[in-house]
Amino acid sequence: MLLLGGPRRGQRRCSPACSGGAYDRLLDRLATRWLVREIRLLWKRVLKRLDVTSRSLIALVEPGNSFAGTLVEIVLACDRAYMLSGPRDGDDRAPATMTLSELSFGAYPMGNGLTRLETRFLGESDQVQHVYDHVDMALDGSLCERLGLVTFVFDDIDWGDEVRIALEERASFSPDGLTGLKANLRFAGPETLETKIFGRLSAWQNWIFQRPNAVGETGALRRYGSGRKPVFDRERV
Repeated sequence: MLLLGGPRRGQRRCSPACSGGAYDRLLDRLATRWLVREIRLLWKRVLKRLDVTSRSLIALVEPGNSFAGTLVEIVLACDRAYMLSGPRDGDDRAPATMTLSELSFGAYPMGNGLTRLETRFLGESDQVQHVYDHVDMALDGSLCERLGLVTFVFDDIDWGDEVRIALEERASFSPDGLTGLKANLRFAGPETLETKIFGRLSAWQNWIFQRPNAVGETGALRRYGSGRKPVFDRERV
């Protein structure tokens, strides 16, 4: 399980220049330059590697984060995203926000050929357009929740307990079962060569059916029909 977030308390704050908007406009304006083209292609590849990981991905959007512009793709690539609403007690940093840019709407497609926003709002093109109307705006927790950009929004009183419960809940499930479930959710929509290989073949054949939890001496397939319960290694991923 991987937690993706920003600086911890006490670390250097981001300056206004870190908002992502200016950098994204530069990446968009100079898209035909060889260096910018290579940077965007490399970032698209990195994001696709996140899409096909067997691990659970959870983003924590807190004060001090830099989830703006191109970096919002990290939040959209995660299985769950939790956002802290308002300030944190004893922390003088501004409340967390997210800022979308033009690049969030086509520059970094997934393996299914759709953007992560289109995959999130599959079959809801009106919602994608509604989100597009908020480009280059600093979106606070309540607005992100209304737009459907994050899974849950909590205030400072509930934040610690809710995040802990979410992690404990995630760790209580079979890692192999989660691998298959996440692969199906991450690659909704059109079936492409990439989704057939990474969203179906790799997830089910390489990550599940050929692992000890399935074919080991105490695996599910070995004990299927025997009346004995399988024994799973929950520390694998």
